[in-house]
Amino acid sequence: MLDAALWDDVLPLLPATLPVQYAGLDTGASIDAMAQAVLDAAPPSFILLGFSMGGYVARAMVRMAPQRVAALILVATSARADAPALVAQRVAAARQAGRTAFHGLSRGAIRMSLHASRAGDAALIEKVRAMGERLGSAVLMRQSAVVRSGDTAALAQIRCRTLVVGAGGDQLRSLDETRELAAGIPGAALAVIAGAGHLLPLEAPGALAQAICAWLGAQDIGAGS
Repeated sequence: MLDAALWDDVLPLLPATLPVQYAGLDTGASIDAMAQAVLDAAPPSFILLGFSMGGYVARAMVRMAPQRVAALILVATSARADAPALVAQRVAAARQAGRTAFHGLSRGAIRMSLHASRAGDAALIEKVRAMGERLGSAVLMRQSAVVRSGDTAALAQIRCRTLVVGAGGDQLRSLDETRELAAGIPGAALAVIAGAGHLLPLEAPGALAQAICAWLGAQDIGAGS
C-alpha cells in the first residue's frame, strides 16, 4: 500500500545520469502476474530494485528474464513465505477495508512498519496513510490476497550482481531473513542500516541512497533502470 511517493526523498540523492522508471504493484493477482506486468513496461536491460513485496516480484522477474536484469537490489525483503500471523493480519485488514470507508492503513499498522523511535512521528505516519488512501481499498484487498511463497531454494539461480539491504530495526522482516537472503544469492553484497525500520526509503533515504550509490559505483554497471 505504497505508491511512488515512497521514493521522493531517495531519488534526488541518486546519480542524475541514472534514469529511473517507477513500477507500481497495484495491479495483478499474483507475484508472477505483477512481475510480467513490470517486465512488459521495462526497457530491454535495466538495474532492478525491489522493496518489500517488490523483492518477491523482482526475483520472479529475474527468473522470467535473467538476460534483461543487469543488476539486482533487494531492500527490506525476504525469501521466506509469509508467516501465518502476518497473513491473518492482512486478511483482517482487507475485510475491515471492505466494510467501511477506507482512509488508508491504520496508524497502528503503520507504526509496526517503522523503527520504534519513529512511532510518534505524526508527519511520517500521515505520509504513509495518505499513500494507502490514494491506492484505495480495492488495491488493499488485492494485495492482501497475494501469496508470497518462499523461494529460498531458488536463490542460487540468481546470477546477476546483487545488493541486499536490510534495516536494523525492521519489525516485519528480521535481520536473520536479510542475512539469509544475501547468503543464498551467489556473490551478493549485504548492507544493514541501523536506526531504521521496514520503511527504509522513508526513514533513512540518505543512508539507503548512499548504500546504493556506493555499490553501483563499485560495480561499473551501465544499464539504466
